[in-house]
Amino acid sequence: MTADSEDFATFVDLRQRALLRSAWLLTGDWGLAEDLVQTALARTWLRWNRIRRRDDPEIYVRRVMVTTWVNWSRRKWRGERPGEELPDSQAPGDLATEAVARVTVRGALGSLTARQRAVLVLRIFDDLTEAQTAQVLGCAVGTVKSTMSQALARLRADRRLAEVPERENR
Repeated sequence: MTADSEDFATFVDLRQRALLRSAWLLTGDWGLAEDLVQTALARTWLRWNRIRRRDDPEIYVRRVMVTTWVNWSRRKWRGERPGEELPDSQAPGDLATEAVARVTVRGALGSLTARQRAVLVLRIFDDLTEAQTAQVLGCAVGTVKSTMSQALARLRADRRLAEVPERENR
């Protein structure tokens, strides 16, 4: 293996799980998230020699991931969608209740625009700064701030989230 191959393999080993979690939050589907990460890594590999010399190659990979996802989300057909309501509610503290909460949160995230969802994932889940998020998305810091504000306002107004039970600390 060449030095570039080893460097890329090390990067993938260290960051693939974090990229996969972010991709899942963007797509809401594990299979699609895996495809998104693999596509972003394949596109990144083609330019890895130049990318690795930059300050933070992960920012570039995340940018490719978000751009790819936005392009995918513009497609007309996106596969099957779950129904709006679940037929039964479960007692608090069981696995079914947690599953319902996950489905509800995923539905609320799905109601956001692609940019709002990307900003939310990058800022809150990935814990990137506003400047890093702006760099990933290729926009101004002010755009990140206003988009984050709009996304949070939209989530606060979503009545489905008001019904999600508080998670017990264990």
